[in-house]
Amino acid sequence: MKNHLPQFLLLTFALGLFWNCASSNPQVESVKPHAEQMQEHGANQPIQEPYKVLTGLDVLIAKNFEILKGLKVGVVTNHTAVSKSGEHLVDLLHARSDIEVRAIFAPEHGFRGDEEGGNSIPGSTDLKTGIPIHSLYGSNRQPTAEMMEGIEMLIFDIQDVGTRFYTYISTMGYVLEAGAAYNIPVMILDRPNPIGRAVAGNVLDDGFESFVGRYKIPIQYGLTMGELARMITGEKLIPGLGDVELHVVECQGWPADAVWQETDLKWLPPSPNMRNTNETLTYPGLCLLEGVRINEGRGTEFPFEYIGAPYMDSKRMAQWLLASGVKGFTVEPVTYTPVDIPGAAVNPLFEGEVVNGVKIKVTDPAAFDAVDFLLHLLVITKANYPEDFGWRSTRGPDRLWGGSALRELVDAGAGVDEIKATYLDELEAFKEIRKKYFIYPDSKASD
Repeated sequence: MKNHLPQFLLLTFALGLFWNCASSNPQVESVKPHAEQMQEHGANQPIQEPYKVLTGLDVLIAKNFEILKGLKVGVVTNHTAVSKSGEHLVDLLHARSDIEVRAIFAPEHGFRGDEEGGNSIPGSTDLKTGIPIHSLYGSNRQPTAEMMEGIEMLIFDIQDVGTRFYTYISTMGYVLEAGAAYNIPVMILDRPNPIGRAVAGNVLDDGFESFVGRYKIPIQYGLTMGELARMITGEKLIPGLGDVELHVVECQGWPADAVWQETDLKWLPPSPNMRNTNETLTYPGLCLLEGVRINEGRGTEFPFEYIGAPYMDSKRMAQWLLASGVKGFTVEPVTYTPVDIPGAAVNPLFEGEVVNGVKIKVTDPAAFDAVDFLLHLLVITKANYPEDFGWRSTRGPDRLWGGSALRELVDAGAGVDEIKATYLDELEAFKEIRKKYFIYPDSKASD
C-alpha cells in the first residue's frame, strides 16, 4: 500500500498558500472606534486639576467696575460675554446707576450669537434693557460717528477661537480704528485663547486682505484678543491706524499654553458651528475645506469633526490619515448625509447626498497641528481621487489661505513638505515678533 502522506502535506501547504494570497487581496483593515484608539493613546487617563481661571470680565467684577464708574460706554459684544456665575456684561452694567450703556455693537452671528455666518445683520434693540444694538456685520463694519455719540469708553468682550479667519478679530480691529478716529479709549476684557499658544499655517500674503484675513499673522496665531490688540497697535497691522488709548483687563490664573479643556471655564459656543472645544482645535485646518470639494461637517451635528465626500472610501481615508505622520488625533470611518440646518448650515455642500468620510477627535492638543492635518488631507485626496477632487471656486480657498500658493501647489501635485517650505521662515519670524506682546506666562517652555 502506497504512503499518501507526502501528497497530503503538499496539498495542505498549497491550500494554505492559496488562502493567504486570497486574503491579502486589497481589503481594508478595520479602523478601531475612537474610544479604543484614545485608550491606546492614553487619552482616557485622568487629567490634571483644571486651572482656575478668571476672565477679564470676572476681574472687572472683582474690582467692582471701578475704572468705568461715571462713564458712558459702548459695548462691543455677543452672548459669550458672561461671568463665571453666568451673568452677562450688558446686564451687569445696565443694573448699575453709576455706569450708562449708550449702545451695544454686535459682530457676525449677532448679539445673541444665533445668526448663520455670512448673513448681513440689521440693527435692533435689546428687548431686555431697551439699549440700541448697532450691527457691525451689515452695511457698517466700523462704528460711525452717529453710533458713537456720547460714548466715553468702548468695551470689547467676545470669546474668540484663535484663528485668523474667525471674524471677531477683524471686528476688534475696526473698533480700534473707531477709538483712534474719535479719540475714545478702548478696553478689551480678555479671555483665554481656547487653543493655546501654538502657531500654525502661513502668514497672510499682501493683496489678500479681507474680512476673513485683516492682518499679516498666521492662520493659528497663539494670542488672546488682548495680546493681539496690543500687537495690532504696536506693529501697525492696520495701515493708517492712528494712536488709540488701549486698556486690557487681563485674565487671571490662565497659563497661555493651556487649552480650554484644561481650565474650569464652561464652553459657550461663540457661533452656531463652534459647538465644542474639539471643533476649536480642528477649525484652523478644516475651515479651509469651505473652499474645497470636501464637506467640512456643515449640515450635520458635527461641523469641523465630520469630513467627507460622496467619492471617498471611508475606511481607506481613515487609514491614509492615520498613517500620515500627523500626531495627536484619531479618526474613524463615517457615512452621513448633510442637510439644511436653519441658522447653522444653509445649502451645505453635498446636501441630501450620501457622504463617506471620517470623524476626527483630537487626543493630544499639544501635539496636534490642524493646518498640517489639512495639508495631508488635501494631498491624499488629490492623489487618490484626482478626477473628483477640486475647489468650489478660486476665490474661496485663496481668501481663507490668504494667498494663492496652497491652491496652486496642490493642483501641481506638491507634497506637504513642499507646501510648508513656502511659509516656515515667515512663521518663525512671526513667533519672534509676537513675544513682545505676551501678557500671560506659559506653564512650560514654549515658542
